Amino acid sequence: MDCDTGVDDALALLFAVRHPGLDLRAVTCVAGNTDVAGVVRNTLTVLEQAGAPDIPVARGAERPLIEPARAARHVHGEDGMGDIGLPAPTRAPADVDAVTLLRREILASPRPVTLIPTAPLTNIALLLRTHPEVVRNIERIVFMGGAVATGNATPVAEFNVWHDPEAAAILLTAGVPITMYGLDVFQRVVVPGDVVRRLRASTEPGTRLAGELLAHRPSAPDPDGDDPSGGLGDAGAVCAVADPAGLTTRLLPVEVSLAPGPTRGQTIVDRRVRAGESEIHGGGREQALVDVGLDVDVERYVKLYVEVVERA
Repeated sequence: MDCDTGVDDALALLFAVRHPGLDLRAVTCVAGNTDVAGVVRNTLTVLEQAGAPDIPVARGAERPLIEPARAARHVHGEDGMGDIGLPAPTRAPADVDAVTLLRREILASPRPVTLIPTAPLTNIALLLRTHPEVVRNIERIVFMGGAVATGNATPVAEFNVWHDPEAAAILLTAGVPITMYGLDVFQRVVVPGDVVRRLRASTEPGTRLAGELLAHRPSAPDPDGDDPSGGLGDAGAVCAVADPAGLTTRLLPVEVSLAPGPTRGQTIVDRRVRAGESEIHGGGREQALVDVGLDVDVERYVKLYVEVVERA
């Protein structure tokens, strides 16, 4: 996993380390929701709270390939974790950088790995450009990013892609199967308030943390503060790896808008059934084919997530 931990990245990590069918080999950190030092700290703390084994965690890029870093503290709090007062970690990060750790773990794996980036794609782009040989042992990349319809960083661009559009464009040329878990499905998977309350009341640290984080991610903020229902966000992408049948995808051409202006960072998904005038008149472009998430079984993923994080 490659994270910018992040409230919902933390939810994703909690699920990944507790799902019996997933073998989390490494976590790499990149600037995004908060600065990269904070991402490393948050990642180590979440793994401790989850009772995870000693999974290597490495620091990666502190800014996008071209532009400065632009954090999302208004969403994730000053510390990136909702300012809920988590303790400092006692674990230490690996003594190698993120790209080195990714290369090492991918090539050492006895079977092809799945990469799950839930963050700006800077580390992944650097990996693919620096060590293209890793592609031979990557089965699939399932990334949380992009949007078919409406963005959140801008009217058309989702945050992770908007934060580093060039890196996202490089990802699309990876030469391996890619699944885009974008905002169209990301925003739909919401844990009901009564379940969030139950998780928050747990005496088990990891389960209780999941409840606290979900309460910080209201799906539709209640002005009276009585409904703690919360969106899974990035964790849905890991659910899609554990249970692909819950996500409806369609193989579609996708490209990233890199031009300055209001469309920068947009994922342009071509859902047309036939070529248009632009292609007819010689304006065709070569676009990557991506399995784009278009629908999600919300109840299925909520049930899966809750059952897994309640495993002590």
